Amino acid sequence: MLILTVLSVLLAVLIGAGLYIRSLPLLETATLPELLAASEWKPFKGLFGFLPFILGTLWVTIIAILITLPLCLLGSIYIYEYAHHRIRKVIVPFVDMLSGIPPVVFGVWGVLFIVPLIGDHIAPHFVEFSTGYSVLAGGIVLAVMIFPLIISILLEVFGTIPKELKDASLSLGATQWQTVKFILLKKSLPGIIAATVLAISRAFGETIAVLMVCGNMPEAPHSVFDAGYPLPALIANNYGEMLSVPLYDSALLFAALILFAIIFLFNGVSRMVLARIERKIA
Repeated sequence: MLILTVLSVLLAVLIGAGLYIRSLPLLETATLPELLAASEWKPFKGLFGFLPFILGTLWVTIIAILITLPLCLLGSIYIYEYAHHRIRKVIVPFVDMLSGIPPVVFGVWGVLFIVPLIGDHIAPHFVEFSTGYSVLAGGIVLAVMIFPLIISILLEVFGTIPKELKDASLSLGATQWQTVKFILLKKSLPGIIAATVLAISRAFGETIAVLMVCGNMPEAPHSVFDAGYPLPALIANNYGEMLSVPLYDSALLFAALILFAIIFLFNGVSRMVLARIERKIA
């Protein structure tokens, strides 16, 4: 069991090492700060600037979390504390069903509904022109995709709170909402953070649905109505198509290494914050 556990941990190390080795040809041509801070993406001229792709990934992920987290938190509280058991029996299976829908279906839905909605009805009130293919569209589609994941985890987290604590709060005269706010949410805070971390990690790597609605332009987005090009979409769109271009293979694998490093660092920092919060609550 120890050997299997160590091997499972080494798998992540081997993935990172493999991506780093395949990225060395590109890293030998420019320094890491130059690659990360440059904005020009012209493979035929040997210019590989990853800043637009990093920003596109962050824009889409942040928009998705800002949309999803409040809705999921309030929705989970309603399902767990306020919904009638008959309503709960309908909603919970429906949420679970959403998690099983293939990403390409969400992408098609985004192209047919979200993109025209943004381009024709929302964007004209804020900018002069937008095709609708934007980081906002990517964020909305991604939010819908990770919605069932967060809901399911939060319901499980709420179920771990001892019923005696809530009964004691109600017996002392607290309202149901005060009990939710000071007992349920406070005791569930580490689980809520863990659910958010898991959802963000999933959002960072989502590919098909996002690339269908983001516009895929290698330029840094300046507003939510601008097109973006997340790192997963860059890899999925180009790997195997233009590998005859010098250093292109190395550049795409370096993009995968950046994505790997972002998720690794984010999870590491989140674990540290989570451990500190758990100590304070305890």
